[in-house]
Amino acid sequence: MAQAETFSLPEVQSQTIAALVRAGFYSSKSDVAKEALRCLFEHKPTLKITAAIELYKDGQVSLGRAAELAEISTPAFKDALAERGIVREITVPEKTVQRGVAILQKIKR
Repeated sequence: MAQAETFSLPEVQSQTIAALVRAGFYSSKSDVAKEALRCLFEHKPTLKITAAIELYKDGQVSLGRAAELAEISTPAFKDALAERGIVREITVPEKTVQRGVAILQKIKR
């Protein structure tokens, strides 16, 4: 699990969150924050895609996982990367390259 992050809010917002927890609408301040993010991403889906792209660019998630986080298909995520001018680097193990070269040499003969 990721380390908890702290952030500051204006006092009135902090009090409002605490009031919602006391009133029983949420079990914790964290639940309020989770719900707020869910609503934010629901109303602004491009933010979810942008966040997934940043995680992918930083190497924190794979392409497939980033697509899952963005809640779009992998081909659609690839398109989103291309639209933003992000070039995907594909690495191929040396053994795979050597096998491919050997196959091509056999075909060439």
